[in-house]
Amino acid sequence: MAGHGGRGADGAALALATFVTGCTPGRPGSAGPAGPASSAASRAARDAGDAFAGAGAEAERGIAARGGVDARHEVRLGAVALGGDGRAATRVVARNTAGSAKSFAVQVDFTDRAGNLLDLTVVLVGDVAPRSTGRGAARGNRRPHGEVRAAVGTTLRY
Repeated sequence: MAGHGGRGADGAALALATFVTGCTPGRPGSAGPAGPASSAASRAARDAGDAFAGAGAEAERGIAARGGVDARHEVRLGAVALGGDGRAATRVVARNTAGSAKSFAVQVDFTDRAGNLLDLTVVLVGDVAPRSTGRGAARGNRRPHGEVRAAVGTTLRY
């Protein structure tokens, strides 16, 4: 079964981890307007990025405490398509190589051609049977312009 939900505290931590930031201030290749309003916006974006990093780290700790393992190599993404609303989307396929049912928390990074982060989301692929695959869908929260690529970010199997 695939989905974008969670159970209990893990679900709450992962819901926080779905917070999305745009271009990172000060990162090479990031664009942003100049001026006082831009400075305030840059600080807000930096603070939002810090909040995301904290929430993501907390989610990782919560899952790792329950025996989570790095499973980036067990996940594949499909081609990126822009929906009618302009948001990037891709399929997520998680292969469970374990001998018991497992769930996956998969961070999908949407980037431009140069690798600059445009958007990201966390997808849960739950209750994947032993030695089988589970499927999910990653849908961005922003409307990126230009060529968009998808990459597997932090991925935990638990």
